[in-house]
Order: sequence, then C-alpha cells, then structure tokens
Amino acid sequence: MSSSQEVNVLITGAGRGIGKRLAIGFAHNRARVGLLGRSQGELDVTKLEIEDSGGIALRLRADVRNYEQVAAAADRMSREWGSVHTLVANAAIQGPIGLFSENRPGAWSEVFETNVIGVMNSCRAVLPQMSARRAGKIIVVVGQGAASPRPRFAAYAASKAAIVRFVESVADEVRGDNVQINCMFPGETYTSMTDEILHAGEKAGFDEIEAAERIQSTGGTLSDKQIRLALFLASENSNHLSGKLIYVHDDWKKFEHDSARPDAYTLRRHLK
Repeated sequence: MSSSQEVNVLITGAGRGIGKRLAIGFAHNRARVGLLGRSQGELDVTKLEIEDSGGIALRLRADVRNYEQVAAAADRMSREWGSVHTLVANAAIQGPIGLFSENRPGAWSEVFETNVIGVMNSCRAVLPQMSARRAGKIIVVVGQGAASPRPRFAAYAASKAAIVRFVESVADEVRGDNVQINCMFPGETYTSMTDEILHAGEKAGFDEIEAAERIQSTGGTLSDKQIRLALFLASENSNHLSGKLIYVHDDWKKFEHDSARPDAYTLRRHLK
C-alpha cells in the first residue's frame, strides 16, 4: 500500500476482532476504510475509534451471505471514494464445536454460507472493477485448520481449507489483470471465538482449551505483526505474489524482493 496516495480498503467483519484490528491499522496508515458488517453498533464503535484518531471510515452495513447487499456496499464505497483498491475478506464464524458425529448438520451450512460463500460474494463484488482497472489486492483471512487437521472443529477447518483452494484458483484467473489475491493467517488472537472455545469446555478438547486459556491471558499475536503483514499484501511490494497462504509468523519479509516458487506457501504448505 502506497502512503503517497489515497487508498480505499474494504474490510468485511470490521466491527470486532481481527477485522477491527486491521481496519484501525489501515486507517492509521492513511487508508480510507470501508467497514462492512452486520452489527450497526459494532461498526459505529469502530468508525468512531478511527475518526477520533484522525482517520477516515465509512460504515457499510451488510451480510456477506447476501451477494446483493455486499455488491451494494461496494458500489456505495466506490461512489463515495472511487474504486475499491483492496478487499480484506475477514468475516467468519467458528461453527459447531465437538465431534463431527455429534454436529448438527444445519450448523455446517451456516459455517459454509458465511466462511465460504461470504468470501466468494465479497470477491465477486470487487473483482470486475479491479480487473477493469488492471490493479487490485484481495486479502482473505484464514484460521487454524486451513492447512492442517483440526479435530472437533471440522466445519471451520473444512471451510478455511476450501477458501485457500478458492484463492489459489482465482489467483490464476486474474493474474493477467494485475490483481493479486492471497490468504493471510493472522496467528492466535483473542476474539469472541476464544470465548466460544472456553464455554464449550470438554467438547473442544484439552489442547484447544489450553490454547484458548493462553490466548485469553496473553492476547495472542501482537496486532502490529498482523497489520504489517496485511499492509505488505496490500502494497505494490507484493505484486509478484498471488495465490499464496502466508502465516504472520512466516519469514514473509523475504518476499519483498524475491518471489516464492509456484508450489510454495500454498494449501499444501511447501515451505522450502
């Protein structure tokens, strides 16, 4: 992201958690931020925090599961400020916790409608204008389970793995349009999902509870690390990277000058 020009960033799920962190981070780096989410109250608070710090934000109330709503939000942002330069597709839910055999089937539909269809709707709403402009950045936020098994969180893990493969596929489709789309894993972070794990108790499993308790006490990954990676993926310095799955703890700074080989940092996570 260039600080010498006004950059418009649309962030889904911007009312809380990682989406809010990234929204504030982009605003602090002189971007104009479109805040998309379902909760008017949460969006109002995020907008107020950004504006109190001298930033610029636009509240866009929409449900990512509804393409028409997302497209209307993107159109409104374009009318207000011009093109959407960067999309951060962050909105997600955790879904059922516990053994798959005990999951409610309807809960899986809810997870995929938000985590997969929601990302697809968001990308579809901005890609035509990015391709026409021959410039654009899309950052899709993923979580644990995207590249490795996550027992007792099968719905969430499956949805995130699906999104990584979606990103890899669409990245090749738009490569010739100078549009880059990558997945970003922000690391362990204290959010409402952490509380859901703790409230689930033994259904979540010992390892997940232990990790959630640690995140609750420490806050998890520092927001500065997450913001720096997001800023890099939104900048011209990452124009040579697309279709990649980058973890916040990866040595991603080496990509500022050198590209990764085609099979590296993908769903299968070849790192060398």
